[in-house]
Amino acid sequence: MSSNLKTIKNEKGENISPVLPSHIKNYLIDIDGTICDDVPNEEPERMGTCAPYPDALEICNKWYDEGHIITFFTSRTEEHREITEYWLNKQGFKYHGLLVGKPRGGNYHWIDNHMVKATRFKGKFTDLVK
Repeated sequence: MSSNLKTIKNEKGENISPVLPSHIKNYLIDIDGTICDDVPNEEPERMGTCAPYPDALEICNKWYDEGHIITFFTSRTEEHREITEYWLNKQGFKYHGLLVGKPRGGNYHWIDNHMVKATRFKGKFTDLVK
């Protein structure tokens, strides 16, 4: 993945955070309620058995195969990492990374020094409209 990064310098010639080429997207995808039923942390026994939403597996894997970066980002905690990785692999999801510990409760305000685009999926996973 890091070989895709383009080096960028500021006006002083100093290195700044690299970026991906414009044709490669960096997808950060929630799990619960986005690619499968919303399974709360309080019911971890359901995390290994829920079914993915129709089309979620196909579309996420298509994006991966097109060379995009797929990272799952979830409110599940570190103690749920093993069951979450088991489930993703069992279902056949292709991905580059898994980030756990996303804040719970929704109503997110993402603050970053890079452009952030957000798309809300609610029960139906589809390809993005360009």
